[in-house]
Amino acid sequence: MKILPTLILTLTVLLWSCGGNEKTKSENEKSATTESTPESTPNADLNNKGIGPVSEVNLGELDQAMADEGKKLYETYCVACHKAEEDFIGPAPKDILKRRSPEWTMNMILNPQEMTQKDPIAMKLLEEANNVPMIGMGFTEEQARKILEYFRTI
Repeated sequence: MKILPTLILTLTVLLWSCGGNEKTKSENEKSATTESTPESTPNADLNNKGIGPVSEVNLGELDQAMADEGKKLYETYCVACHKAEEDFIGPAPKDILKRRSPEWTMNMILNPQEMTQKDPIAMKLLEEANNVPMIGMGFTEEQARKILEYFRTI
């Protein structure tokens, strides 16, 4: 007979813990409108190029073949810490180019240790990630550019 109250308590706790992070409809609508343009995106900085080897990136039209290769790299090396469309251990790359310059983004991929030590945006992101640093994966500039191209598709 003691099993039934324990089971009910366990199910109640389980259901309660799973439902705590739901946003209300108005919060979702607010997020959609505030993140639609760089000017209205909090902490957006499209002028900072970051610290690292990349000083200029010309995006041009989307290169789908490059984006596909970037997606494979991202899914192989990045998804342990980054979900494409929501913050996880690290920030989501969705709409990254509305918040950061392409150069900053590539330099963060290529040079995360120095970026989190010297770049004010990267330092703040590290703090927001509970000081869990991004691991340098040893990507080449070409690989980082492919990942950046993939980011343009999400």
